[in-house]
Amino acid sequence: MASSSGALEPYTRSLLRIVTGFTFSLHGAQKLLGVFGGLGGHTPARFSLLGVAGCLELVGGALIILGLFTVPVAFVLCGEMAVAYFRVHFPRGFWPIRNGGELAVVYCFVFLYLCSAGAGPISLDRLIRRRR
Repeated sequence: MASSSGALEPYTRSLLRIVTGFTFSLHGAQKLLGVFGGLGGHTPARFSLLGVAGCLELVGGALIILGLFTVPVAFVLCGEMAVAYFRVHFPRGFWPIRNGGELAVVYCFVFLYLCSAGAGPISLDRLIRRRR
């Protein structure tokens, strides 16, 4: 059993990357495009902190879905989620379950994992590497 699960790990990593990128990009779409309820009927200024976060989430999430530039994009998004946690959630209290920051923590550590492990076999990064 252990050897077969080890063989599947790269593919489950790709699946984790695609699902995470998709759900992450929805947060950017919500902020920038006002979909899924938006931000109370308004969109942030493009170069405000919230606007930049929305751009990172929408574009970064799309790149993560595609598996393109995964390591540097995941590094930036991991940092974004760490900043989001400590600027928005941590001032409300220490425990993520109490301060509403559990999603930021999970995204942060999934992106940290992707930054260290790479995109997996189902990715444009792998396709580009094979052509070289």
